[in-house]
Amino acid sequence: MFKKILVLLLILCCVSCGGSKEKTADLTDDNYRVFYEIFVGSFSDSNNDGVGDLNGIVNRLNYLNDGDAESTHALGIQGIWLTPIFESPSYHKYDVTDYYKIDDSFGTMDDLKYLIQKCHERNVLVILDMVINHTSSQHEWFRKFTEAHQKNDTESPYYDYYVYIPKSESRSNRHFCDLLGTDEKYECNFSYDMPELNFDNEYVRSELLDIAQYYLAMGVDGFRFDAAKYVYYGDNYSSIDFWKEYTSRLREIKDDVYLVAEVWSGESEINQYIEVMNCFNFAMAQGEGFIANAAKGGDINTYTNYVVTYQDTLNKINPDAMAIPFISNHDMDRAAGYLNVFNGRAYIGANLLLLSPGSPFMYYGEEIGMKGTRGTANTDANRRLAMLWGDGDTIKDPQGASFDASKQSNGTVADQTQDSNSILNYYIKLISFRNRYPQIARGHYEQLNLNRKDLGGFIIEYNGEKTYLIHNNSQESVTVSSELFSQLIDFIGINDAKLNGSELTVGPYTSVILH
Repeated sequence: MFKKILVLLLILCCVSCGGSKEKTADLTDDNYRVFYEIFVGSFSDSNNDGVGDLNGIVNRLNYLNDGDAESTHALGIQGIWLTPIFESPSYHKYDVTDYYKIDDSFGTMDDLKYLIQKCHERNVLVILDMVINHTSSQHEWFRKFTEAHQKNDTESPYYDYYVYIPKSESRSNRHFCDLLGTDEKYECNFSYDMPELNFDNEYVRSELLDIAQYYLAMGVDGFRFDAAKYVYYGDNYSSIDFWKEYTSRLREIKDDVYLVAEVWSGESEINQYIEVMNCFNFAMAQGEGFIANAAKGGDINTYTNYVVTYQDTLNKINPDAMAIPFISNHDMDRAAGYLNVFNGRAYIGANLLLLSPGSPFMYYGEEIGMKGTRGTANTDANRRLAMLWGDGDTIKDPQGASFDASKQSNGTVADQTQDSNSILNYYIKLISFRNRYPQIARGHYEQLNLNRKDLGGFIIEYNGEKTYLIHNNSQESVTVSSELFSQLIDFIGINDAKLNGSELTVGPYTSVILH
């Protein structure tokens, strides 16, 4: 056991990316991009108040993308998802009080415009988190709605802005809160201070379209839609009907608008929304998702079969749909808690995410192995901790966070920047690797089963050519013989790979591309 540990540590000191040195393809004019989710209040603080802000992100753009497609210093991400930035009373901002105002703690509208400008100079897209299923109870709309009901003013345009029923009634599996000073109650499935909008009201729909149009006109490239299946709670047919209308109007405004929905559910339900727009692929995510199971040593063919089957399913439902895989986000325990950096699993997990079709999303700090779990806490703040820059950034953990800082064992950005073998520098190489081979994001995948549980992959067809992408998800080198392979093009992992005649050897936690 000691020898195995020693060998693995030596391997980890030799993080490698070998093979050909093809120039990175300039294909970022489409939406097959690597996105980076930023929980804005926890990312970077520009004014020393302890809260992340938009100018803090501007200050870190060279870390995310320095504008050089061949850079060996920047991550090379091609899109940013900003969690809600609109005025809100909470730290998380998923309860909006004014969609036309940037929260004071994050900056100003001019700051947003400047961030968009600087991102676009680097060909980086910016998408906003649109929370339109509900608002804050402090929103002017809800105050006017409440006032109209208290006065029984049915002529008020705000009387039907939110869903309400008499106190004597109930709705199966739906939550309602008493409306002060009335005999009615309003729908509040997420929280008493997050009343749910009434999507049967045409004025509401018009308001929400105007909001999106306002930000598209400003230069925003698209939106992530929060809680998309809840606009009509428990009624997918009506929810999808709304999204068809809404997204078609957005595409009329901007034909290449980037849209992705959160439909946190099983795939049979998620697939109903794929006809309308891309949706996050939850089956790939979290500690028991297809990526983590394979990275922890599960049968690699289970992962590869799923990727192929999912791509085929998307193509049948909507030929324009893309896979949107991810491992974790702001609502989930961080991946470094179950994909360990030191035993190599974080490296192969990153490969399985980023060397896959579509438009993968990373969660800020994932690239440095940040940790954070909800545990027994009654808050998600421990999943949204301050980014570990290690350079004096004054960013602080969000309200309610209680995660033990001593558990952050993988170091800071400053630490890892200086270490050529760090997980951060591996992510830089890995994203560059992905960009070098456009077929990874855009090709049609077929499963390649090599009759092993620890070595398998795909036949990728793109522009009339076939490429083999193979993963070794074990901590041992694996050798197979096959007449399929004629040339080893490239490899990336914690070890190397070689092709001698028909004999292919792939090192531990390493992925290869071949003809």
